[in-house]
Amino acid sequence: MRTPASIAGHPIHPMLVPIAIGCFVFSFASDIICLASGSTQPWNMLAYYTMVGGIIGALAAALFGFADLFSLPAGIARSTGVAHMSLNLVIVVIYIVNAWMRHGQPQSMQLPMLLSLVTIVGLLISGWLGGKLVYELGVAVGPAPPPPSR
Repeated sequence: MRTPASIAGHPIHPMLVPIAIGCFVFSFASDIICLASGSTQPWNMLAYYTMVGGIIGALAAALFGFADLFSLPAGIARSTGVAHMSLNLVIVVIYIVNAWMRHGQPQSMQLPMLLSLVTIVGLLISGWLGGKLVYELGVAVGPAPPPPSR
């Protein structure tokens, strides 16, 4: 079933999602390096700015995701899409709080790093739901092309 937010038949939401995921994962990797090395710079700054980039990327992807979600008929696809969207919105809110906690010179990085771990687990679950939408329920997948004529 095709979705309305597309360019030349290619859905926009999945084009933008890797920006957010990549930034969030890179931010978490920076946190891990910071913990492992004991050196806060440049890792804290890098984690903060990639987190902000991930928030911006996630909000851009969400705009097109909303358009796709509201085009789905009632049923399992829409309820899975609502769960996917709800989890992603919670993740973005946690990242906003996390970025706010990191702004300036935080006293401790333990809670922000724990929030990053929690959101990475949330991203895995959300990705599984997104995969279910596409691979099991056929959202944003057009009909198979006809076989070539001989």
